[in-house]
Amino acid sequence: MYRYCLTFILTALLYSTVSYASPCTSDLWQAQTIYLGGDKAVFNDVEYQAAWWTQGQQPDPDAQWGVWRFVQQCDTSNPPDPVDTPVQRHGQLHVCGNQLCGENNQVVQLRGMSTHGLQWYGWNNCVTPASLDALAQDWQADIVRISLYVQEGGYASNPAAFTAQVNTIIDEVTARGMYALVDWHQLTPGDPNANLQLAQQFFTDVVTTHQNKINVIYDIANEPNNVSWAAIKSYAEQMIPLIRQIDADAVVLVGTHGWASMGVSDGGSPQDIINNPIMQPNIMYGFHFYAASHQQVYRDALAYAADHLPVFVTEWGSQTYTGDGQNDFVIAQLYLDLMKQKKISWTNWNYSDDFRSGAVWKTGTCSSGNWTVNSLKEAGIWVRDKIRNP
Repeated sequence: MYRYCLTFILTALLYSTVSYASPCTSDLWQAQTIYLGGDKAVFNDVEYQAAWWTQGQQPDPDAQWGVWRFVQQCDTSNPPDPVDTPVQRHGQLHVCGNQLCGENNQVVQLRGMSTHGLQWYGWNNCVTPASLDALAQDWQADIVRISLYVQEGGYASNPAAFTAQVNTIIDEVTARGMYALVDWHQLTPGDPNANLQLAQQFFTDVVTTHQNKINVIYDIANEPNNVSWAAIKSYAEQMIPLIRQIDADAVVLVGTHGWASMGVSDGGSPQDIINNPIMQPNIMYGFHFYAASHQQVYRDALAYAADHLPVFVTEWGSQTYTGDGQNDFVIAQLYLDLMKQKKISWTNWNYSDDFRSGAVWKTGTCSSGNWTVNSLKEAGIWVRDKIRNP
């Protein structure tokens, strides 16, 4: 009895003297992980230590006598230096031939997630320090696509606020050693030239702020539609030199006609681009697909384009083109196999708790902050595994 009391007192003293608001280096808590006494885990930006063997018992700050003991509140404003991160492995990216390559000319295939529209599910909603920790540490993602809508309550409604939000997310992604893909999510109107002046202002501001970073990629047109490839090319030929004057090394992506289908969705084809390419170095062409809607003809177009052009799949889902409906994992796997074979980088839509089946988190996750496997929808469980185990 005396030994038990002494142990209890010493333990209490230990936890009463721990430091607060320092960076936490422990892994995120996972329901399936077996923890032994003394093991630590982070849950909702708080670090805990297990008092004895446990599995599946979620840390609870109000459970004073449970298995988990409070250690410290994590300081998410100053994360610890990342170790063996994607950016450390690959460095400054560039385009070599038809491939995305690292600083040592090694071919790179990045895999990651896209946010939903920042006006709905952005910073301090579904994009938080804890959700980015989950993406970097648990999902082992290489890249985060930052989806900034232009219309629909996006950038055009408040340029300063949305620029600040994008800058914050880029910094947070950078701190976790991932690549940041800045997505100018123009959709309606479909002609990117309609938003040319807004695009020039936005990219001038953002590229200037992050010009010394080696992990930022810029997509200047999300899904051009009802517009010719020639018109998209004209827009790109105005935007790319603007970015290059500020950051000469950043990879720039250009969305393709037909809602980034290489023209397939509006009667065109990759040949339109092959016959009339953008004559600039270090650029790639965007392609999007949704497995339940886009079948063999789209996969054939992707395969053909990748043999002739540098291609980046900046958005895809296992559902219909609306990001909803039943998942078609069989067709999605065929696409993933193709992208693995041809080393095509990709980001999946979307990292939010929207009600649609394509949003990876169950509704309510973003407000609860429970970024664990138990909170994932079917599509989320599937794509997390594909990022972790390509």
